[in-house]
Parts: sequence; structure tokens; C-alpha cells
Amino acid sequence: MYTTVDNSIVGVEVPSMNIPAKMTPRGPLVAIGGAEDRTSESEILRRVLLLSKKEAPIVGVITTASGVPDDVFGQYREVFSSLGASDVLDIRIRERSDAASDQFVEMIRNSDIIFLSGGDQMRLTYVLGGSPAMETIRALHQSGTVIAGTSAGAACQSQTMVYGGPADDSLRKGAVQMTAGFGLVDGVIIDTHFLERGRFSRLMEVGATNPEYLGVGLGEDAAVLFEGDVMRAFGPGHVIIVDSSQISGSNVSDLSDGEAVTVHNVIMHALVDGYGFDLTDRRVLGPEELRAEGLEHWIANS
Repeated sequence: MYTTVDNSIVGVEVPSMNIPAKMTPRGPLVAIGGAEDRTSESEILRRVLLLSKKEAPIVGVITTASGVPDDVFGQYREVFSSLGASDVLDIRIRERSDAASDQFVEMIRNSDIIFLSGGDQMRLTYVLGGSPAMETIRALHQSGTVIAGTSAGAACQSQTMVYGGPADDSLRKGAVQMTAGFGLVDGVIIDTHFLERGRFSRLMEVGATNPEYLGVGLGEDAAVLFEGDVMRAFGPGHVIIVDSSQISGSNVSDLSDGEAVTVHNVIMHALVDGYGFDLTDRRVLGPEELRAEGLEHWIANS
């Protein structure tokens, strides 16, 4: 399915681009920018539990990305239990052999919510990529299971994943390192700790080289819910949208690696809790429009 966006913005005419619709019907997918509150209100994690629509859901926590899985699992077990989870499963997949284990696959199947912790997203894709565990996660997502991840567990969700690049000088050809992610959401590239680590130039460089991708920069303690063709922001922090689909010029194709990039007519939006973004039409949705379309019931019920 494709849709054509309006080419005219700020008086500049650019060639027409066909933008693919970003989601097929799947379960709720939540990407969190990292450092979410786990001790006081725990607003984001509380809403993640509500998405399961179960009174006391089972949460499976996958700590593959973390170098300190004991500590990380302990924190999530405490917070999810306090928020009403009936059980919090320690899906301790550390090696590729673990990702093929019937025991861990069964734990994933028994989870109402699958939560991917932060850490190193390259470790996540190396250990889980192409494994029975990952195929089970994909199948459950297609059938409606909630998938959520924070920091590395958010960055890995897109088809193309950012895994490196300096925050202070990434607007240079080839500065941002990308590889294949898990493809749970199409047409976007997610970056995390976005405001706190000054990663604006990373998504601008991505947009110059891949203008069809929508850049989603998640601040800390901020999250988005991908559901259908709508992405909804929630939590106390900011979500920054970097839309390069209508760029009117760039020198990136003429450069050698490491040379400075110019890019023109990049569109940016800053979203906060209650606002959304239409992934097909590429426009911001305000709280009233979300309510009118019946898309904000989950906020009212939280």
C-alpha cells in the first residue's frame, strides 16, 4: 500500500515521493527512549501493562542486551510486580544456543508482554537474529502480543537500526553506523537518549542518505506506541520527529566518507504525551484529533 505526500512546503516544490504505509495489523509495539522512571510513578511502564488488556499480565523480560542482567532483571521484576503483573519471567538468553532453547521459547510464548531491556543493540541482533526465540516473538507480535523495549531494546525494533556514530559530529557522510534490525516496524529509524545525548545530527545524516525513512528520536523517559498507521507519544519526555521525505537538496552523493553534509528542508516536530503522528500522511495529530478518531482510549483508561 502506498500513499503520495503533498510536495509543497515553505514555498519549495520538490519531486513527488511515494511513501509506503508503515504498519500492517499487529499487536501494540512500544519503543522507550531509555532511563524510564522505575521508582516513583513509573508512568510509561504502567501504560505498557495496560496495553495487554489483562488484569494481571505475565511479563517476560529479555535482558540479552545488558552486561548486568541480574541487576536489570531485578529492577524490572520489582517495578512490574508492583504495577500488577502476576508474574515476571527471567528470559535469560545470553548466547545463540539459548535463543534456540525450547525452555526460553516456551517462556516467550507464555508472556502477555515481552520486554526488551537496554544495553547493546548489536548484542541483541547477534544473539537473537534468525533464532527460534526471535521468530516466536515475531509470530506473537503478529497475533497481538505486546512488545516493548527500552534504549537498545527500542533501537532494534526498526528494519534498519542505528548502532553507532558520534553525537557531536555525525552530520558527515558515513558517520552514522547502521545495520539490520528486527523489522517489527517499517519505514522508521529509531534513536534513543536523543535529547540528553545530543543526537540530532545522527538522524539528519540518516535522513540525507535515506530520505524515505522517518527519524524517531526518543528522549529519556519518553515513549511511542506504534499501532496501525499511527504513532502515539506518551510519558514525561519528548519525542522528536525528523522527516526528510521532502528534502530539496543535499551534497551527500558527491562526498567522500567523513566530509561534511548539507541537507535542506528537513522537517522536525517535537511531540509530548497525548500527541501522535500519522505515519502514512506524515502529519502531527493533536489530542482532539486522536480523540475524534477514537485513538486515545488507552490514555483515558490509564
